Amino acid sequence: MRCKGFPWFTTVLLAAACCASVATAEIKLPAVIGDNMVLQRDAPLPVWGWAEPDEMVSVTFDNQSITAKTGKDGRWSVKLKEAKVGPPREIAIRGSKSEAVTLKNVLVGEVWVCSGQSNMEWPMTRTMNSAEEIAAAKFPNIRLFNVKRLKAAEPQDNCEGQWQQCAPETVAGFSAVGFLFGRHLHYELDVPVGLIKSAWGGTPAELWTRRKVLESDPALKDLAPRGSSLYNGMIAPLIPYAIRGAIWYQGESNCSRAYQYRTLFPAMIKNWRDDWKQGDFPFGFVQIAPFRYGRLDPACCAELWEAQLLTLKNSPNTGMAVTTDIGNVGNIHPPNKQDVGRRLGLWARATVYGEKDLVYSGPIYKSMKVEGEKIRLEFDHVGGGLAAGDEKPLKDFTIAGEDEQFVPATAIIDGQTIVVGADAVKKPVAVRFGWYDTAMPNLVNKEGLPASPFRTDTFKGVTQPDE
Repeated sequence: MRCKGFPWFTTVLLAAACCASVATAEIKLPAVIGDNMVLQRDAPLPVWGWAEPDEMVSVTFDNQSITAKTGKDGRWSVKLKEAKVGPPREIAIRGSKSEAVTLKNVLVGEVWVCSGQSNMEWPMTRTMNSAEEIAAAKFPNIRLFNVKRLKAAEPQDNCEGQWQQCAPETVAGFSAVGFLFGRHLHYELDVPVGLIKSAWGGTPAELWTRRKVLESDPALKDLAPRGSSLYNGMIAPLIPYAIRGAIWYQGESNCSRAYQYRTLFPAMIKNWRDDWKQGDFPFGFVQIAPFRYGRLDPACCAELWEAQLLTLKNSPNTGMAVTTDIGNVGNIHPPNKQDVGRRLGLWARATVYGEKDLVYSGPIYKSMKVEGEKIRLEFDHVGGGLAAGDEKPLKDFTIAGEDEQFVPATAIIDGQTIVVGADAVKKPVAVRFGWYDTAMPNLVNKEGLPASPFRTDTFKGVTQPDE
C-alpha cells in the first residue's frame, strides 16, 4: 500500500537518495596512514582521520580495539598500544555511519623522517654506483613515503604521498641518504624500517620552522615573514605519526647567515620535538660537505660547520655525520651518499639502539692548553687513536697569537692529543682546523671517521653581526 499524498516514484527517489547518502559516507585518513606503512615499534601509536560529525569510529589492530567520537569538524583520533615486530598485519577502521576501511600489509619496526634540502632530496639515480645499488634494492620490509612538495601559509592537516615497498622501481627516485641510512639499520637491526622523505632543494632552515617560533626569538623574528611554509606544508601533516627520530641534511642555503644558524637550527629541532610531543626524539644531521661557495667568504662555510658543531654539543640527543673527507669542492652534491648513510647509521646504532662500544664519530675538539710556543689539543671520540687518514702529515691547522692573525701550523699526534705550533708564532693563543670552505683535512680516528672542523677562539666571525 502506497503512502497517501506521496506518488510511488517519490518514495523510490527518497529511498534511493537515502541509500546514496549512506553509500558515499566514508572514513578519510591522512596520506601517511595507509597500506604498506610501518608503525613505530614499542611506542604508543596515534591513528587519526575524519568521518561524519558526531560519529563513532573504532580502530582494531593486534587484538585491541579503541573507539573515539568525531568532533563537529569530523576529526577523530585514537592511540593504539605499543606493538611488536612481526609479520604483515591489517588495521580495520569502522565507523557507525561510514563504510569500513582496511589497511593492508602493515609492518611494525623503526620509523624515521628524512628531511632537509637538496642533499637529502638527492635521488638514488644520481648517487655513486647508482645502477648497482638500485638493482640490488629489493627490500620488501623497507617502506618508503615521499611527501610531495608543498608550500603553505598555515599548517596543513594532510599531504600528498603514499607508502611503497622498497624495490628498484620505487627507490630510484627516493632520497639516497634516507634509503642508505635505512638500509644500514635494516641490515644491522633486522627489523622493518619506514622512511618518510620530506625534503626540498635550495631551502633555508627557517622555511622548516613554525612561524611562532621565529617570531618569539629576537634573533630570528626578521625571518618570520618569509619562513615556515615548508613546515606548514610538509612537516605539520606528519604530526603526530609515531616516529623513532629524524635525520637532516641542510645548511648550504644558510651559509651566508651561519652565525644566526647557531640559534635557528636548535630552535627548529626543538620546534619539531615540541609539536610531535614524543620527547627529545633522536635527531641526526649531516655536517655539510666542503664546497667553494662563489662570492662568499671561505670562512662562511666554516662558521656554518661551527654552528652545526655547537648544535651537536648543546642540543640533547643529537648526532652529527662529518663529510669533509667525502666531499667534492666543485660539486655541492657529492655523489658518495653511501658513507653519509652509514655514518648516520653508526650514530643511531650506538646512541639510539644501544651498541655502546661502537665508534660512531670522528674526533671532536674538547679543549686546549698553551705549552710554551705550542698548543696541545684534546678530543672526544678518538676511538682507537688519532691518525692521518692518508698517512701523510696532518694538514689544515693554523695558529695565531694575540694579533689574531692565523698562519699555517705544524700539527703532530702525541698519544691521544695533538700538538700544534708555528715558528712565526711565539706566543700562541688559538688554533683553527679546516677553517675554510674547501678544506678536506686528513685528521681521523683509527676507525677512519673524520674530525670536525673547529676553532679554539671566539674571535668575531665574518657572519657575526655587529652588536
